[in-house]
Amino acid sequence: MCLGIFISLRIFNFPDITADGSYTLGGVITAVGIMAGWPLPLVFSASVLAGMLAGTATGLIHTRLKINSLLSGILVMTALYSVNLNILGRSNLPLALDTENIFSYFTLFSTSTINNFFTLTLIVGVLAIFISWLLKTDFGLSMRAAGNNIKMARSFGINANFIKIIGLAIANGFIAISGFLIVQMQGFADINMGVGIVILGLGAVIIGETVSELAGFKKIFLRVCGVILGSIIFRLVLSFAISAGINPNWMKLLTALIVLLIIGIPSLIPSLSKKIKLE
Repeated sequence: MCLGIFISLRIFNFPDITADGSYTLGGVITAVGIMAGWPLPLVFSASVLAGMLAGTATGLIHTRLKINSLLSGILVMTALYSVNLNILGRSNLPLALDTENIFSYFTLFSTSTINNFFTLTLIVGVLAIFISWLLKTDFGLSMRAAGNNIKMARSFGINANFIKIIGLAIANGFIAISGFLIVQMQGFADINMGVGIVILGLGAVIIGETVSELAGFKKIFLRVCGVILGSIIFRLVLSFAISAGINPNWMKLLTALIVLLIIGIPSLIPSLSKKIKLE
């Protein structure tokens, strides 16, 4: 998910709220597909394609109808709630215990937790290599140019609107993969599983970029790894808060405060703000 947020927020400077809906969309399609007995590759393809369609819708609304980026994402996210509810058929769908899932493909270790960790590491590694490669291709350079300076990009003959639509489609495809994985890991899909998820991705990206700036990471692959590291750090902080006895009812507030602190501290410390550029 954080890689998808990284593409929309840092490559295109596009605060894409669609993530809340596309994350759930990937999850509900996974749950329905698995319970219907679809082959796992088909479930994966359907989830990613659905997420990409959601991103395409946001991109088209923003570029064709000239609607504000934030509002475009909110409109698609709101529409996706009904879409997800109709696909799911109810508010919550548990997976049967004996269903095949992606974590049952790899049984190299005797402990399921280690197997799950290995599977996640493998998938995230492949996605990180893919996005690093993509951003170095001509298309990826066009994405970065369109995100940095749209007028300059157009002066070089780049169709910035088309590039942005495709980029948002890719970003939401990545986010749908996150929903695909989480549903199989937790064993159920819920209509509200995506509520506030975008702030988690935002926090992970900001932490990752802070780490990258402090460590002097300049290469795109290292920046992508920094975002993944930021996601891990953010989750560890939240896990520590829960283990410290904080009521889970306060988790959304705690998450918002952590992100606020991460964004606000560099502004309060001039020496730090020179090293870290957060916008």
